Amino acid sequence: MSSIVVQTFLTLDGVAQAPGGSDEDREDGFEHGGWQFTYDIPEVGELVGEWESKTEALLLGRRTYEIFARSWGVWDENADDPDASLTKLYNRVPKYVASHTLTELGWKNSHLLGDDVPAAVAALRDAPGSEIRVWGSTVLIRSLAEHDLIDEYRLVIYPLILGTGKRLFSDGFPTTRLTRTESRELPGGVTVNTYRRAGG
Repeated sequence: MSSIVVQTFLTLDGVAQAPGGSDEDREDGFEHGGWQFTYDIPEVGELVGEWESKTEALLLGRRTYEIFARSWGVWDENADDPDASLTKLYNRVPKYVASHTLTELGWKNSHLLGDDVPAAVAALRDAPGSEIRVWGSTVLIRSLAEHDLIDEYRLVIYPLILGTGKRLFSDGFPTTRLTRTESRELPGGVTVNTYRRAGG
């Protein structure tokens, strides 16, 4: 059986929108894109590298898939760059995409989940394997939570309040009982909390 693992960079007020770039996601007039990069904390990159070494597949919503495809999907795997190893990984693992609008996917090893996303994800989760990674994709995460399909949340929380933007746990998010299994403090006041489904 595989595990569905959500990894997210969050502000203190729960905003998960566009941490990585100014034009990453301007939906609803969001003007704080790239907020994570105002923090220079190498330990975050090391932690993500450790997590990603366990990734066997990516599970993404349409918008996050498109962001990843035009970055990780086109970057040079052989560049002398710390991101090259992630580029290789993301190009090679299967990418499963939840979308009602896309009809074809250009990034190699990408697959549409079809009309019944919860059933497709449940089948992926039931198959032997390790971690199926969810990045971004707040709408997809909410749908997965509604069907009790998330096994673990890894939240990297920055001491920043934006007051606007898409939140990971928005109003109406399904009630979910979790157990904190790990907590780490990084430089700059950044904290990392890992939660698993209660009893899981």
